[in-house]
Amino acid sequence: MKYKNIFIIVSLLYSIVCAGPLFAQEFQTIPISPAPQSSQQPSTIEKKQPPQQSLQSSEQGEQGLVEPVLPEEEPSEKPSEFEDYIAGKVSLTVSTNLKQFGYDLFSRPPSTFAPVGNVPVGPGYVIGPGDEIKLSIWGRVEGQWDVVVDRDGNISIPKIGTFGVSGLKFSELRRLLHKQFSKYYTGFEMNVSMGSLRTIRVYVVGNARRPGAYTLSSFSTLINALFEAGGPGKTGTMRDIQVKRNGKTVVRFDMYDFLLKGDKTRDIRLMPEDVIFIQPIGPLVAIAGSVNNPAIYELKGKTTIMQLIDMAGGLNDVAFKGRVQIERIIDNSRQVVFESDIQKIRDKDIAVQAGDVVKIFQVVKDERIVRLAGAVQREGDYGFSPVMTVRDLISMAGGLKYYAYDREAELTRIHITSEGPITEKIIINLQKALAGEPASNIALQENDYLFVRAIPEWRLYQTVVIEGEVRFPGTYTIKKGERLSSLIERAGGFTNKAFLKGAVFTRKRVEALQQKQIEEMIDRLERELLSTGTARVATAASSKEARLMQMETEQKRQFIAKLRTVRAKGRVAIQLELPDKLRGTLYDIELEDSDSIYIPTDPQTVQVIGSVYNQTAFIYENGRNAKYYISLAGGYTENADGGNVYILKANGSAMKVSRGFLGLSWNSEYSRWDVGAGQVESGDTIVVPEKLERIAWMRNIKDITQILYQIAVTSGVLIATF
Repeated sequence: MKYKNIFIIVSLLYSIVCAGPLFAQEFQTIPISPAPQSSQQPSTIEKKQPPQQSLQSSEQGEQGLVEPVLPEEEPSEKPSEFEDYIAGKVSLTVSTNLKQFGYDLFSRPPSTFAPVGNVPVGPGYVIGPGDEIKLSIWGRVEGQWDVVVDRDGNISIPKIGTFGVSGLKFSELRRLLHKQFSKYYTGFEMNVSMGSLRTIRVYVVGNARRPGAYTLSSFSTLINALFEAGGPGKTGTMRDIQVKRNGKTVVRFDMYDFLLKGDKTRDIRLMPEDVIFIQPIGPLVAIAGSVNNPAIYELKGKTTIMQLIDMAGGLNDVAFKGRVQIERIIDNSRQVVFESDIQKIRDKDIAVQAGDVVKIFQVVKDERIVRLAGAVQREGDYGFSPVMTVRDLISMAGGLKYYAYDREAELTRIHITSEGPITEKIIINLQKALAGEPASNIALQENDYLFVRAIPEWRLYQTVVIEGEVRFPGTYTIKKGERLSSLIERAGGFTNKAFLKGAVFTRKRVEALQQKQIEEMIDRLERELLSTGTARVATAASSKEARLMQMETEQKRQFIAKLRTVRAKGRVAIQLELPDKLRGTLYDIELEDSDSIYIPTDPQTVQVIGSVYNQTAFIYENGRNAKYYISLAGGYTENADGGNVYILKANGSAMKVSRGFLGLSWNSEYSRWDVGAGQVESGDTIVVPEKLERIAWMRNIKDITQILYQIAVTSGVLIATF
């Protein structure tokens, strides 16, 4: 059954309902997680962290526990300079907000660097202690053996004996095994493969982000080890990473070859006890502006301006090739020491120095324009030329729209004088201007603004939607000043199944207003929640207490994020009658474009939600009160706030169930006290809220219940703590 007329909210304490309440059509639920109640709570949070974060020993606190690290959101990609240029976002300055090139590669190590064990072993693989060798033979003799190289580098095969294999290449191992078996057998075929591979220990030292000893697969290369160690730190070089073996440097690896050229030929396979040494970073220069990869680069030897530009990916498509500038530190201050045309220095040993900032500027857009607005096909800014006339501009815009008022158009022109700008208004007869009459088809000047009016009181037809229990539901056009009673008559009136108390009327203008109010309330709530959390973390007495407070702060952030997903419905509470009775009343409102009205059938049910044992709908029984239906739902739960039960009427108003001896209840629709506390009608919803006490950070915030209540009734989202 469809319950568009049942509106579900939860309010934890009763608040004053605004006059003329605006309710939403359908309710969703946003749960609020309770705050941590014991020291066991952090372990639950830790399980949600990415694996690489939970294993970092550097994150341990005073008690040796891993600090909970919250997953980072994926940053949205910044628009390219060309995208900004096309969008008209042109800057005359060059941003020097740059990062050191290449280090971001290691900022978030992927989780796919597991031990490499399922890749084919090449002929050059060197056998060592811990490797598993799988051997099978067939023919005149058959057999299978899985043997592991022992710590002395030997393997043992029954009837064949024990012999050393450590240090052999895989291709050499196959020949050796065939030779050994040939001493005892003839007429056989042999297959040799590798099983589980050994692990090796290597050391990453120097200016690494996380120096230390690492246990890796025997297939690991230099780059694999760098990823495990987080790469070089910002003080470590990217241009001369050394692998030392038995006291000798066996390779010098330039990470720029890998990053800029995709060349990893010097990315050698590591051997046990190898040392990866990252020495301090070399001289740095920055290149900013209109290049493809603006960044801070490490120099290796003499580097010219053009070589630096090539290193940065070359000039981009909006670079101004007539200007390059170098800023350099001289006498303890940064000064512009060089400025030239890029084309002129292309073939010249003009070298950059450590600390230089090279700036490449962008092409500047010519802003000579005229503006056109109003009843034309394409409004906007148009490039100005000295011979442009009014007719030329309108022609460029695709002509007038059919409802344009062509008797008069208004041209605004700015004159620059020594006393300041003077604004001139010129009235133009468009009919004559378009016909080419010189007196009206005047020449335009730079920054002119031409406004073409629409005919008086022009308004394209407007539509409203009426659905549900009317004889002819559908989308109707309306005329100016038409009212609701007229629409109902045009739709043939109500059917005999119409449930007028549950009518839902929505309006776009009200929806926009409600959404603005929701956002303002959420902003206010966010300020209060997060400001208190920050202050408490700063004054925490121990790391354990600080961790709990940080988790509490994250719960607040998640709560706010969920609130920001709610959208207003734009419902206006109305009371419907038959058209002849509705006409002339307060609720016979004037219709607006995109209004919508839905007339449901009588559900003949009452719904009970919130802190009861069985949230469900019950058959409506005339004369029963809220207490009766709550008992049908199993009664109150332990955390129920029985003193603040609400009845949400089918027409969108709210009524608090009174527990006073006079039996009075507040009627929000009429802003008055009514007799008959808890009286329930068909289509009503009874809401039993939950107490706030168990969520400490909620009960300490002033007015939180009023804010949550107003968000709920405006958006149709049930904000529940259960």
